[in-house]
Amino acid sequence: MANLGKYIGEVQGELKKATWPWDPKEKGVKKYKQLIDSTIVVIIAMLLLGAFVAVIDFALRNIMKLLTTGAL
Repeated sequence: MANLGKYIGEVQGELKKATWPWDPKEKGVKKYKQLIDSTIVVIIAMLLLGAFVAVIDFALRNIMKLLTTGAL
């Protein structure tokens, strides 16, 4: 049990040193502007990568079908 208390104390100390992706001086949703912007960038990047992989997969599948069977 003593180890658990020490661990929790160390975690709290490290979290106080961490920098968080929001401005503590702002209020409301403005406080999380950097966090929201970063999340939007990640979602857009995932959608673009997903679309790219889907298009390449579709093209390669049709090319392989053309090469192996001779017909689409």
